[in-house]
Amino acid sequence: MRIAERIKKIPPYLFAQIDKKIAELKKKGVDIISLGVGDPDLPTPPHIVKALERAANDPECHKYPAYEGSLEFREAVATYYKRRFGVELDPESEVMALIGSKEGIAHIFFAFIDPGDYALIPDPGYPVYKTATLFAGGIPYPMPLLKENNFLPDFSKIDTEVAKKAKLMFLCYPNNPTAAVADEKFFEEAVEFAKTYDIIICHDSAYVDITFDGYKAPSLLSVKGAMDIGVEFGSLSKPYRMTGWRIGYAVGNKDIISALGIIKTNIDSGQFTAIQKAGIEALLGPQDSVNEMLSVFEKRRNLVVETLKGIGLEVEPPKGTFYVWVPVPEGYTSQSFAEMLIEKAAVVVTPGVGYGDYGEGYVRISLTTPDERLKEAMRRIKESLSF
Repeated sequence: MRIAERIKKIPPYLFAQIDKKIAELKKKGVDIISLGVGDPDLPTPPHIVKALERAANDPECHKYPAYEGSLEFREAVATYYKRRFGVELDPESEVMALIGSKEGIAHIFFAFIDPGDYALIPDPGYPVYKTATLFAGGIPYPMPLLKENNFLPDFSKIDTEVAKKAKLMFLCYPNNPTAAVADEKFFEEAVEFAKTYDIIICHDSAYVDITFDGYKAPSLLSVKGAMDIGVEFGSLSKPYRMTGWRIGYAVGNKDIISALGIIKTNIDSGQFTAIQKAGIEALLGPQDSVNEMLSVFEKRRNLVVETLKGIGLEVEPPKGTFYVWVPVPEGYTSQSFAEMLIEKAAVVVTPGVGYGDYGEGYVRISLTTPDERLKEAMRRIKESLSF
């Protein structure tokens, strides 16, 4: 059997060794606490579940859905954008339903990247940006996210010849994994750079509604000129705890949306209409559950930051996402620190290098673990470290 060359280009699975250690410890009966996966532990709000129940019992929902999503769902997304950002969208041409935002993020590379084209991707960043570039035959060009630049890419450092060959640029704010945030001024700079080199900006805005301390994350599309060259990927997974439901959307420039639609119509048949109806309820229904969830995550964030600061780690309380980006102690790499915590504390964190070379020196801690388990994890980490 001979696998395709594109598969051979995909980097090896970094976490295989850690997974092996976890399996070994579990066999020994060790109580493992995972702070690795960004999957909210709080259940989907009941009113959204009830909307799915009603729709699932409607025979009209049992047919093939529209490829681009139901008009009703796309109108709900447009209403949300108007309410949240003041951005006007045409639901018929500037909004598309996705089977989770990850699906659209992966597919857009096939719409715009030819072999040899460059894609500008954040490093550290969501691994799909790099793997999808490689699947499409493109060349991933890392944009370092460094602490001294507030984990924002410095466009002036991008090689001019690379910029001329680049077709796509991916951004993500609030950021996974660094939890950094961006303002409209940054997006203005991004749009100016992209227009100079005829680059499409793809903004992964999965965490746009997971914010704290009075901060409200902006949309790329709020910036003048962004609709000319931009598209934004949104997800209902994070704010409405619908990770397993797989419902998201792409919004922005109609020509970009149209090209993405060509890929989608040839690969999938759209998301189940009943799930789209649940998504409508999420977007247009009561938003109390979002605020309640943010209150929970804020308390957890404070617990983690205070604990880690108390043992000598330089950690800043993030204003967005439900992650904490933690510098590892001197003498450790991100992977060796993660391995030590598994062995000594039975706590799983994610090595920063798993998100790119510039993630070295950090680990990511997820706040999506029940309060008591998170407290226990912090107690164990504190006992394992002394500075």
